[in-house]
Amino acid sequence: MRPDKIWMQGKQVEALLKLSRSIDWINDRFGELATWAVLIACLISAGNAASRYLFSASSNSWLEVQWYLFAAMVLLGGPYTLKMNEHVRVDVLFSSVSERTRLWIDIVGGFLFLLPICLILVYFTWPWFTESWRINEGSSNAGGLLRWPVKLLLPVGFALMAAQGISEIIKRIAALEHVIDVEFKYEKPLQ
Repeated sequence: MRPDKIWMQGKQVEALLKLSRSIDWINDRFGELATWAVLIACLISAGNAASRYLFSASSNSWLEVQWYLFAAMVLLGGPYTLKMNEHVRVDVLFSSVSERTRLWIDIVGGFLFLLPICLILVYFTWPWFTESWRINEGSSNAGGLLRWPVKLLLPVGFALMAAQGISEIIKRIAALEHVIDVEFKYEKPLQ
């Protein structure tokens, strides 16, 4: 192989790793939002329960905002969870194979399962959101909230998950090629 060809590959890998770092940074910010959503949802839940039991006063909007915050926790926090390698694994062999095989499992799984399902879900949830936005859809409950903001979380969350999937694939390919030296920690499930 020509030396300039190797240089180009290295430059391309560095560009991909820069993209990966950018995706990681974005999903770190959304992970922080998801963390704040947990705290805010807990406070609203406690306040709503206190209001209901102490003063017999409640509102559907307070209940709905809790659901919206839960959606934000899951859809905005999921990509961060993937980045931190804290997602639930269903592969029973994963803990008993070599590090190289684990990298390949993550790469193949990302390409065959994670990316396609995320792209399909973005494709199907985007029109659902745009229609809700177009008609300014509101809750059918008295005192409820607008529906389009929570529906926007769906395509955004799945797009962020797809982007994080790309980032993880890039990192694992770079690790396979010994371009980066990273430890993808994996905590064995309790038996």
